[in-house]
Amino acid sequence: MKPEPKSEQELLERARSIAGMSFADLAQEANMTVPNDLRRDKGWVGQLLEWHLGATAGSKPQQDFADLGIELKSIPIGYNGQPLETTFVCVAPLTGVYGLTWEQSHVRNKLSRVLWLPVEGERDIPLPDRRVGMPLIWSPSPEEEAELKADWEELMEMIVLGQFAEITAKHGEVLQLRPKAANGKVLTEAYGATGKPIRTLPRGFYLRTQFTARILQRNYV
Repeated sequence: MKPEPKSEQELLERARSIAGMSFADLAQEANMTVPNDLRRDKGWVGQLLEWHLGATAGSKPQQDFADLGIELKSIPIGYNGQPLETTFVCVAPLTGVYGLTWEQSHVRNKLSRVLWLPVEGERDIPLPDRRVGMPLIWSPSPEEEAELKADWEELMEMIVLGQFAEITAKHGEVLQLRPKAANGKVLTEAYGATGKPIRTLPRGFYLRTQFTARILQRNYV
């Protein structure tokens, strides 16, 4: 892995240096094997980009570039320039959430400063041939943060009340809460509507595609 960048500008320049390169070229330099597809290797693209950019946080709740306060998010893009899927932000806390505020949340911490790195995502493009796009450093505007905060507070209130069965992907205008597990057998501790401990699927926060599409449109058009 390349050394961690010392500044935001160095990180941005490093990201620009791999723009236009294919996954095959990047994997060869990193001595990584390109998988046949991403169904069983969903995190492979992120790991490849982390290697080239010098991200060290891995799956920790802090930002990928903790010293710089910057999170790395790759975003698969279609031929029309639109995001092809929602963007995972972080795992949602299901216990110890009483009194937790938006300002203290992992979601706000992760999204306070983001390096967006678009990648070609159309399935008819062979994985080795897919290329990396031009990077973008972004922080939410006051309006965007207000949208995120409103959704986060609504979803966290449902978690506090133990309303897991009622939470669907339709909740939240820009931020949604969905199961985050390799399979349905992976359960974690939470508290149900009666306040008693229960076992339920882990949940994760995801940005809706219309929100990330707006970010791209405002900054690339």
